[in-house]
Formats: sequence, C-alpha cells, structure tokens
Amino acid sequence: MTTKGRPTGHTGAGVGPPRVPPPGEGGGHGPAPTGSDGPAGIRAGTAESGPARRAPRGARSRTNAAAGVLLTPFFVLFTAVTVVPIGYAVWLSLFTEKQSGLGFGGATTVFSGLDNYTAALGDRAFREGFWVLAGYCVVYIPLMVGGALALALLLDSTLARARRFFQLALFLPHAVPGIIAALVWVYLYTPGLSPVVKAMNSGGIGFDFFSSSGTLPSVVNIALWEWLGYNMVIFYAALQAIDRSVLEAATMDGAGEWRTAFGIKLPLIRASLMMVSLFTVIGSLQLFTEPLILNQGGSSTVTTTWTPNMYAYTAAFSRNDYGLAAASAVLLALAAALLSFVVTRLTNRKGATA
Repeated sequence: MTTKGRPTGHTGAGVGPPRVPPPGEGGGHGPAPTGSDGPAGIRAGTAESGPARRAPRGARSRTNAAAGVLLTPFFVLFTAVTVVPIGYAVWLSLFTEKQSGLGFGGATTVFSGLDNYTAALGDRAFREGFWVLAGYCVVYIPLMVGGALALALLLDSTLARARRFFQLALFLPHAVPGIIAALVWVYLYTPGLSPVVKAMNSGGIGFDFFSSSGTLPSVVNIALWEWLGYNMVIFYAALQAIDRSVLEAATMDGAGEWRTAFGIKLPLIRASLMMVSLFTVIGSLQLFTEPLILNQGGSSTVTTTWTPNMYAYTAAFSRNDYGLAAASAVLLALAAALLSFVVTRLTNRKGATA
C-alpha cells in the first residue's frame, strides 16, 4: 500500500531511495578523503601526536657545524695552554743535562728515562714538602669550606641585614692580587713594624708568626683572607637559587633557622659544596705564593723547598735542573689528580646515600 507514491510498511531490498555511502566507505568509491575525517586523517593525527620526528639530516649538520665553530676557540686555547705544556713537561722530565769531560765542555742533553722521578722521590726535601701540604690541607680545607658556608648561610637567613655591604666587604680581599696580599700580611707579621704584633704584645699575647709553630697558621690565615669571600659568594648564589616556596613550607611546618639551614638548604646545594671542596683541594696542593713571600720576608722556617711547588721552582731557577723540576711537577700533578678523584668519589657516594 502506498500513499502519494511513497511505500509504506517494510522497506525491503531495492525498495526506497538508494543509500549513498559516505566518503571513504566502500571499495574505493567516492572522493578521496581529505583533512582528518577519514582514515588518512586519523593516521596523520596519530603521527602528529606520536614521538617527535627526527630533525632532517641537513638541520643536524648545520647544528653540528655551528657547535664546532663555537667550540673551536675553546679547544684551541685549551690545547695551547694546558695540553701542550703538560706534554712538554712530561717530555722534559725524561731528559737531563750532563757536563762533558771535567766540566769545562758544554752541557749535553741526554735521555735519562725515569731517573728524574727517582731522584725527586728519593730527595727528603721533596717528600717532606708533601707532609707540609698534608698539615696545611687538614687545617685549611675545613676552615675554608666551613667558614664560607657559615657566612653564606648567615647572609641568606631572614635575620641578615645589609647583605650587599657584607657581600662586598667579604669579597673585596679576593680582588687583591695574591702577592700583594702576602706582602701586606708579612708586614703585619713582622715585629717592630706591625701594629697587630704591638697590640698583641701590649695585651700580654706573645706570638711569633715566623716560628716553626706559627708559620703554618700564618700561611693558612693569608689564604683564608684571600679566598673565603670568593667561596662565600658561590655558596650564597646557590642558596639564592633555592625555590623560596620550599623554605616557606618548611617555616609553616615549624622548622626553625637551624633546621631549615641544615635539613633543607645544605642538601639542595650539595653540588656547589662538592665543587668548592674539589677546587679547594686542588688549590691547596698548589701552595706557592704565600710561603715564598714569607721565605723572602725573613722566615727561617719556610725554606726554598718547603712545598713541592717551591721545590720545583728552586730546582728550575736556582739549580738549573729543568728535568728534575719537570719530574717533581708531574708527580705533584698526579697527586692532585688522585686526590681530586678520591674527593669526587666520596662526595658522590655521600650524595647517593643521602
């Protein structure tokens, strides 16, 4: 039965208007899918939401070329001022100069192998220099790292006032060259010239800065005066980089200044603490300027071979034995590398277990 030409009841096959399949349905009939409506669009969307595609080879090449251009000056300078001098020192340590005949002829350079190394290690003055460095490190490193850290924590605390003034006042000694600083302190150590010694004597405090028991504290004091403010600035910058919300949360939880400093701030600046400790160890092994000025200032305790660096300096410029000087310098460099490795491993292990 139909009404106005339209079928009623069931719609069987072939009855009614033909169904037009949507685009992309059926065996390839209809227009090609565009955009993101069909399977191709789904595939495109999946590709876009997946992992980022690798940069084209041309872009990677340009990036590598730009990095190479920017790093070339560094590697050239590093090779010229570090690699080449170390290589020359190692090569020089394998040779020695000998006089021909009865000493009236010219000196000839001959290959001596490891003789310079055995001569340096067999010299009692060279070995005692390492004991001096050991005592210096035991006194200097804790005072330097602990003092700089304490000053930085004080400046970073909420009770600190006039931060800018104290930062400048503490950092200013580092701007003074090491030789000038050592000369100033030699003047302050000299009896009859120093107002410090005069004030100490008038107060009943007699202390000889040039004696066998006073030389090491005198050198430590000069080094602390030079480098304490520098390391303090490093610690203070690391403390300022801590997220303030972390400290505010600790304060709201009831943590006081001491708990915040040692329980929150110190663990967060562990990287800076490790760096300062490592640089302090390396600098301690390079002790040279301060004892040299004290030696020239009249100290009988500080000899020309008081430290390994002074031993190498004396061998090169007083005895003209460049092979021995190079060998002692290489041995000192190896000791510094070994000690730096030990300090790095210990600090990394403490950080892993913390």
